[in-house]
Amino acid sequence: MNLRTAARGFVAFLLSVPALQGNDGWAVTYQASNNVCALRGSTVYIHCNYEYPYANTVEKKLWFTNKHNEPVDLKDDTDYTGRVEYRCGEPSCSYYYSSCTGTCTLIIKGLTLSDSAEYKFRITTNNGGASSGLPGVKLSVTDLRPEVIILPKNPNQLKLECRRTCQLTGYRTYSLYSNWYRNEIQQRHQGKSYWFDINSEHRVSCAATGFKHLPSPSVYAPETPSVGVTPPGVIKEGSSVNLTCTSEANPVAKYTWSKVPTGHPPGHTVQGQQLSFHPIQSSDSGQYLCKAKNDLGTKSSPFSIDVKYGPKRTFVRPSPPGEIKEGGSVTLSCSSDANPAADYTWFKDNQSLLWEPRRPYTLDSVSSKDRGTYRCQAENQYGYLGSNSVFIDVLYAPKTPSVSVRPPGEIKEGGSVTLSCSSDANPAADYTWFREHGGSVEELGENYTISNITTELGGNYYCEARNAVGLHNSTLMFLNVTASSSSSSSVTATTVARGTVAVLLATILLLIFLWMRRKRASRNARDQGGRPDTREESPPCPVYDNVSALTNRSASAAQREPIEEQDDPHYASIHISRSENQEVPRGFAGSLVESDHTEQVLYSAINLKRPKAVPE
Repeated sequence: MNLRTAARGFVAFLLSVPALQGNDGWAVTYQASNNVCALRGSTVYIHCNYEYPYANTVEKKLWFTNKHNEPVDLKDDTDYTGRVEYRCGEPSCSYYYSSCTGTCTLIIKGLTLSDSAEYKFRITTNNGGASSGLPGVKLSVTDLRPEVIILPKNPNQLKLECRRTCQLTGYRTYSLYSNWYRNEIQQRHQGKSYWFDINSEHRVSCAATGFKHLPSPSVYAPETPSVGVTPPGVIKEGSSVNLTCTSEANPVAKYTWSKVPTGHPPGHTVQGQQLSFHPIQSSDSGQYLCKAKNDLGTKSSPFSIDVKYGPKRTFVRPSPPGEIKEGGSVTLSCSSDANPAADYTWFKDNQSLLWEPRRPYTLDSVSSKDRGTYRCQAENQYGYLGSNSVFIDVLYAPKTPSVSVRPPGEIKEGGSVTLSCSSDANPAADYTWFREHGGSVEELGENYTISNITTELGGNYYCEARNAVGLHNSTLMFLNVTASSSSSSSVTATTVARGTVAVLLATILLLIFLWMRRKRASRNARDQGGRPDTREESPPCPVYDNVSALTNRSASAAQREPIEEQDDPHYASIHISRSENQEVPRGFAGSLVESDHTEQVLYSAINLKRPKAVPE
């Protein structure tokens, strides 16, 4: 059979080969070489003649491959669905030759590389006979591809050759000439080779002569890579992040990752299409370079990683540092490593201050009230962190000192007094005491004590508070010292003595009056013939334990009135109220008269003798 080209696609018509005779009149003859090379995407035709014994009826005709252990009809194979067709004629039988003959053609459209296999034909008759030609037809599907040949003497240019895995069946020129295309436009140049500039933007393909519609895949340098991040969105510190670099290239590109330090060339490189961080740190922020490279060129693409994290390393720094004099100026700056930038809150002695969130805290014309401990707190949406504490020590001269005196009020001569001086100052003040119009009293210290004070030491006193910044005097403190004299002391003693004598005289007069009253009562009792021990009671009078002593004390008063001397006893009635079981006090002589009343009368005999002379 002659070769011919179909109107569409590549059609391979196979040459006849000797028939493979089977036993008892069975035979299959394939009409081509046992090895067939076809282009991917083309259509191939494989023909065969078959023979079987007369008086048999063919029940089944099929084509199959060696991909399966048992013959499987290609029409039932899912790999060929919609691409396989059988064109088999009616068999012709000859009684004279006692055999029947026929033809069958296998058509496979849209060849793929996986269609490369050995194909066989099989018939089955009503008598159970079957026959397959051995060996079958081996089909090789090839893909044209420009192959890169590097020229060591010319680093900027290389050579392409249109290669295939097998020699196409049918034309010898298939292996000698190729048509070349640049960006799908056919070039005038024809031949096995094509010159290509490295990093060129062109895409080059080739096709076998006569098969322009079946060009090879284009070869080209990598396109600008694209980088994807997983998971998408904001990158937070501590999460797992993967970067993937992709670039269209043929041949397939190889990838290299590197981090670009600021102002420096790329540093350490990592091979592979993916760059992973498990977990990612704030230090991983920066720009990374993805490089895609094949034999035709190289393309790079940068990608920036911005890792978000809460504040770290928060510090407060004063400017100028150190001690500050009152009236000066100081600025407190708060810094923190955070992404995004942190806002700041200022505190003085743990009390928040109203200030702009991102501005330094400035104290203009500082005063003593600005003295204290300052700190800041940095905060963003990912966290917050407090800073160190800075103590602002404001130096200032002593304020107006205050003076106090102990004890307060009038100061008596000979007493002791302490003056105290205090002043708000930084650093602490030293104190010196002065007396108005008297100069320094040679006393240093907060307290000044004067022992055994005299009137000469009275007057105005003040203190001076001084430190390295300045000095200040207190207001005057007046000490009023009262004098003490001997005349005032004697007057006081006379007054006390007179008061004592008056009390004694009043006491003596009262005793004499009581005694005379008792004497009259006794005389009246005798005149009436009665005794003092009758039940008639005299008016009660006070009882004195030591009558003799009182009598002696009133001797001087008794001189003024003559008293008749007598030895008669005087009975004094003493009324004692007691309960029924109460004992009578000891020391009383006499009889105890009981009555129905709770009141009992106790008589005591007392002898009184008038002294003959009472001394003045």
